[in-house]
Amino acid sequence: MSLIEFIKVSKSYKQNMVIQNMDLTINKGELVVLIGPSGCGKTTTLKMINRLIQPSSGKILIDGVNIMDQDVISLRRNIGYVIQQTGLFPHMTVEENIQVVPKLKKMSPEEIKSRTLAMMEMVGMDPEEFLYRYPIQLSGGQQQRIGVARAFATDPNIILMDEPFSALDPITRSQLQDELVELQSKLHKTIVFVTHDMDEAIKIADRICILNGGKILQYATPEEILKNPAHGFVSDFVGRNRIWNSPELIKAEDILIPDPVTTAGGHTLLQAIEVMRQNKVDSLLVVNSKRQLKGIITARMIRQAQDRNALVRDTMISDCVTVCRGDSIVNLLRTLKDNQLSAIPVVGPDNELAGLITNSSLVTTLGARFIES
Repeated sequence: MSLIEFIKVSKSYKQNMVIQNMDLTINKGELVVLIGPSGCGKTTTLKMINRLIQPSSGKILIDGVNIMDQDVISLRRNIGYVIQQTGLFPHMTVEENIQVVPKLKKMSPEEIKSRTLAMMEMVGMDPEEFLYRYPIQLSGGQQQRIGVARAFATDPNIILMDEPFSALDPITRSQLQDELVELQSKLHKTIVFVTHDMDEAIKIADRICILNGGKILQYATPEEILKNPAHGFVSDFVGRNRIWNSPELIKAEDILIPDPVTTAGGHTLLQAIEVMRQNKVDSLLVVNSKRQLKGIITARMIRQAQDRNALVRDTMISDCVTVCRGDSIVNLLRTLKDNQLSAIPVVGPDNELAGLITNSSLVTTLGARFIES
């Protein structure tokens, strides 16, 4: 269900077109990252949502209502906003900073107090220790946590985050990214997040919108962008081998051998060994007429059998270990290791055979990373 819609939105400053005819839909509960090179229009796009910047043409809808038809103050009070410099008021305590918008919205004192304590707990800061401190008495990471707490204080449906972690040291930044992902998994807010860091985008986003020259070049999941960049610029911007920094996004279906050699359970062992000889393999996957995996048979098992006219189904291993098409390469390697296997079948939802992964195909796939880089 869409919550934010850009319909043919453009923004220009005199002769400089910053955003060009943008169509963009952000669904309720999604964390969408806007990313691109400097000057691509990502911050402008973000700021148009709460009317800090007015579009030159087109419409922006929130819940189906044109934002230009809404009272701008009311609009902004119902949208959380976190920026790189935290935006905390230096002359106010942590408590006072968190309570600014709740007081403007005339929430009751009891509700304000309750929300303040809840927000401190949400961002992992002890109220007794931090509520009465001033921003200057906090570290950069602590200030940014308070900025997040303030943005969430009135429980808005939309949170805008403009490079909120970019000024922090790498360890604190990584911690806050993890905390944001954890918060989002619980609260399911609609978050629009601007960054220039692709690693950050991949780590936190449900969908990534790559901008260049005020145009959307690709808008898709991190997995789709890493595997199938839609534009040469996207491929260069993302980095051709960046997928290897996120191995959990590499799936069994990406590296399987699609047409492994198979046999039917009704064939004899003699027929099966002939299939192996012709195809220069030492094992066969046994499938039925619907190509559902029923088992596996190896040359060793046939050699040990007394009767070569026996049926494959009576000799095969029927409870063979498999992986699903969507299993990550991390889980795949773990399964191979735990079961001491040299090959593993890949199956779909109804146990239909999708392919096979062998040690040699894995080596080929992993080796390609270094050949291409």
